[in-house]
Amino acid sequence: MPRQPDDADAPLRILVYSDNPRTREAVQLALGKRIHPELPELSYVDVATGPMVIKQMDEGGFDLAILDGEATPTGGMGIAKQLKDEIADCPPILVLTGRPDDAWLAKWSLAEAAVPHPIDPIRLCDAVLSLLRPQSQ
Repeated sequence: MPRQPDDADAPLRILVYSDNPRTREAVQLALGKRIHPELPELSYVDVATGPMVIKQMDEGGFDLAILDGEATPTGGMGIAKQLKDEIADCPPILVLTGRPDDAWLAKWSLAEAAVPHPIDPIRLCDAVLSLLRPQSQ
């Protein structure tokens, strides 16, 4: 469900999926509490399993999903494709790829952005900002 004008100050909700808790932590540390002064603060929902990603996303209320393409046993690219195929107003998805050359797989998954491991905070912030800023800016 897209963000409504009356909740413009509500935190932006980001789902962060990886089977590796260090990867989830690295994403949150890289992005911090506020990615840009014109945007609300960020809040995170940590998810460690593929089925829980589907459950959380079905419940809605997310502004962005960051999915680890290297997660096991369910990779983030397959989940991204499933979410894009099944959720009508699916929020933007960023996939963390194993290497820069895997960006084509992220395109197949219909993810709007891809950032390779290891996580580069500047590259991740730039990609997330491009997905969260209103398109008119």
